[in-house]
Amino acid sequence: MQQFRESIYKLIVETSTNLPADVRRAIQRAQEQEDEGTRAALSLSTISENITMAECNVSPICQDTGMPTFIIHCPVGANQIEMKKHIVEAVRQATKDSKLRPNSVDSLTGANSGDNIGPGVPVIHFEQWEKDDIDVRLILKGGGCENKNIQYSLPAELEGVGKAGRDLDGIRKCIMHAVYQAQGQGCSAGFIGVGIGGDRTTGYELAKHQLFRQSDDVNPNPELAKLEEYVLANANKLGIGTMGFGGQVTLLGCKVGVMDRLPASFFVSVAYNCWAFRRQGVILDSATGEIKDWVYEGGSNVAMADPTQKKKDDSRREVVLQAPITEEQIRGLRVGDVVVINGPMHTGRDALHKYLMDHDAPIDLNGHVIYHCGPVMSKDESGEWHVRAAGPTTSIREEPYQGDILKKFGLRAVIGKGGMGPKTLAALKEHGGVYLNAIGGAAQYYAECIKKVDSVHFMEFGVPEAMWHLQVEGFAAIVTMDSHGNSLHADVDKSSLEKLAEFKEPVFK
Repeated sequence: MQQFRESIYKLIVETSTNLPADVRRAIQRAQEQEDEGTRAALSLSTISENITMAECNVSPICQDTGMPTFIIHCPVGANQIEMKKHIVEAVRQATKDSKLRPNSVDSLTGANSGDNIGPGVPVIHFEQWEKDDIDVRLILKGGGCENKNIQYSLPAELEGVGKAGRDLDGIRKCIMHAVYQAQGQGCSAGFIGVGIGGDRTTGYELAKHQLFRQSDDVNPNPELAKLEEYVLANANKLGIGTMGFGGQVTLLGCKVGVMDRLPASFFVSVAYNCWAFRRQGVILDSATGEIKDWVYEGGSNVAMADPTQKKKDDSRREVVLQAPITEEQIRGLRVGDVVVINGPMHTGRDALHKYLMDHDAPIDLNGHVIYHCGPVMSKDESGEWHVRAAGPTTSIREEPYQGDILKKFGLRAVIGKGGMGPKTLAALKEHGGVYLNAIGGAAQYYAECIKKVDSVHFMEFGVPEAMWHLQVEGFAAIVTMDSHGNSLHADVDKSSLEKLAEFKEPVFK
């Protein structure tokens, strides 16, 4: 087992930085289906570019490297205690090397362990089997898509599709509703794993296990194969599109599993995964721990589209802004404009927003930009910080705070992904602000726009939640909520709900 730890480390790095071939092909198919020049098409081009950059830089595809979850099949007699120790050390080393973001947070104190190690983290499931080799699979599922998981207890009345009964048609309605409710907050276009039956715990576990299937496999259960095909075809008719911008492709894959249940319970559990579908596996020699084979075809076998070939929509306005920004400049922006920001930018997530409600900011934020981002950072020998990955986090978590903070500190722009709600929209209109939607998961693309780290406050919150003060150049995002009361997110939600209602009628008898 002397090579076991090194093999696990290689698995972590490959999973975090190099999207597997089957996922890349699914994204390529989406690019072919999307209308040229649209927001969705341009977003997919950025995603494609980011995938290539992550592979070349050997850096995280998305800054949210999730909660490392391992599923391990090993021979009878294998020392699981020793294997767990080696896995923990490999996770710790990968975090130190900036291949993983430190994501393990004490649920009571909010303290970040700094090394991805803590009670319940990483997640490790062992299963024995009668083979001689060890099969180790890893999924890195970020918090944004994890928050869009959903579980239904049937029968239920569901928005848009009506009553869902305890049958295949009721299950169909649950899955369609699950795709609708995710909107762009889970970094669509995404993949879903569905678990039918079990209890509340095993149902979710079954759903997440479906994400380990090959994206092009066929379900051995004919009824479930038909259901998977139906959902994949019809979810894309909802018009949610990449990042929730609207478009032809909303879902990239659907996998469904089933298990027995209690007579009184009927759960349908849905695990939503973003386009940055990071899962990989290795087959290890049980005597040496060395890698014998990779479970999923490597991403390096599939080259992504050349980003220089992406076509722009000449009708879309592009506005360059230098922070600090004036109210007059903001009032001139409309939903659909592309904004390119130069100058200072400040990150802020959950802990900072909560803090700022009752405290002063450490710097003057008047006229400035706050970026919902928890970057992956590293420090060189001279003590200087460098950004290794810096895509946006889901903004809706800050809805209780954002409007008040906009007015209190004079912020002019908020950058994130997935959009925000009516309270923030009202504050943008009253105060003169905009919400800019960056491309979720494009952590390498945006890291390249960050030219310098000026300083940092609140490191006691942990690296993701600290307030990083950055200098950016050419940082582009789309206005999706403006100072005139317009919200692309509200419009897409409304139109997709209307389309969801078209799937009320029974399909499966």
